[in-house]
Amino acid sequence: MSAPISKNSARSRSGWDELTASSSEAAGEQISGFDGADKLLTAWGRGLTPDPWLTVSEWADRHRWLSSRASAEPGRYRTERTPYMRAIMDALSPGDPAQRIVFQKAAQVGATEAGNNWIGFVMHHAPGPMLAVQPTVELAKRNSRQRIDPLIEESPALKERVRPARARDSGNTQLSKDFPGGVLVLTGANSAVGLRSMPARYVFLDEIDAYPASADEEGDPVGLAEARSLTFAHRRKVFLVSTPTIRGVSRIEREFDASDQRRFFVPCPHCGEMQWLRFERLRWEQGQPETATYHCEACESAIEEHHKAAMLAAGEWRATSEARDSRTVGFHLSALYSPPGWKSWADIARDKEAAKGSDEAERVFRNTVLGETWVETGDAPDWQRLAERRESWPAGMVPEKGLFLTAGADVQKDRIEVDVWAWGRGLESWLIDHMVIEGGPG
Repeated sequence: MSAPISKNSARSRSGWDELTASSSEAAGEQISGFDGADKLLTAWGRGLTPDPWLTVSEWADRHRWLSSRASAEPGRYRTERTPYMRAIMDALSPGDPAQRIVFQKAAQVGATEAGNNWIGFVMHHAPGPMLAVQPTVELAKRNSRQRIDPLIEESPALKERVRPARARDSGNTQLSKDFPGGVLVLTGANSAVGLRSMPARYVFLDEIDAYPASADEEGDPVGLAEARSLTFAHRRKVFLVSTPTIRGVSRIEREFDASDQRRFFVPCPHCGEMQWLRFERLRWEQGQPETATYHCEACESAIEEHHKAAMLAAGEWRATSEARDSRTVGFHLSALYSPPGWKSWADIARDKEAAKGSDEAERVFRNTVLGETWVETGDAPDWQRLAERRESWPAGMVPEKGLFLTAGADVQKDRIEVDVWAWGRGLESWLIDHMVIEGGPG
């Protein structure tokens, strides 16, 4: 049974608000009793006042502004535009118990902006050392110019906390942003030095399937980066995000498979059945992608594109598996959920028709539109499909389909190793026995 994950966590704020009010009053009384120290005591009073209990999504709706340099929809950030991102951002909030948040996704569904909202939240409300990793150092520099700098410049709450890069001793460089109580370090997965530069309470790993297998031959970049957060124990947050690549190789698929595998369930506008969107339910007339409609798995009614906004607003994340580690939560999202005005169902149908006949185009479609891994095809099956076809039988036993035996010997200087194979029709084969004859060939 899938368990629903509530969109809005219920929490009482009355006690917190009373504490905030009483702290402010106490600070005011102290200030009035000491002439000549107003500024000092005002700052002291602010320090005693607890921060508002905000989630990352609430912070973004209050403080985040999108720049025309980094967004197709500049202006105030609105979580309601991409309602599926609310639970993901809120899992990154200090009040949520999750330590590792995994997001396997299609391209252009709002994941990077959600990560940037988290960065802004940390700078403003939960300061601490933060590490943001791109596939390469060059991409980290580009991300700093195109994403992080506009994030700071366009959001007043952040602009007053991060000094301009041109200021002397500002602590604001292309790959490092100092702010009160913390620092944001940006680096590439190809730099082992950058990955081990400091302890980090927060780690943002973006597009991990594009990371190299090893960082300067020192090991897996994901493992190196995550190791930076271990000293923070239960207070750490690690955000792993990526569009997937090839099955059996994809890092994000491996992480998602080990999580509770949350899917975004939306209601059918006709019968109300909650379901997560599958590409197989998208149907259109051949050669006419503009006719694409989604068909409910319960009532088979056609759902039009204009229904999507209401469906997304009423959607909720539900776990579909049991996580191997209770501290890890996983989310999967395809472009079928793109909000109105972004990628439509007709666009997806058009992309699918254009990809026909080309394995490379089909792979791009599966990775970037469906957010799923690509299964390699060719004369030789990949290791996973080969492993799934294994059979087991006692050593020395010839299967019924085996028609004749062959033996092959590998001569080494201190031994001879012999394999005995049975062969059947269609080059089907079985390893019957493996023997090692000790001693050199002399």
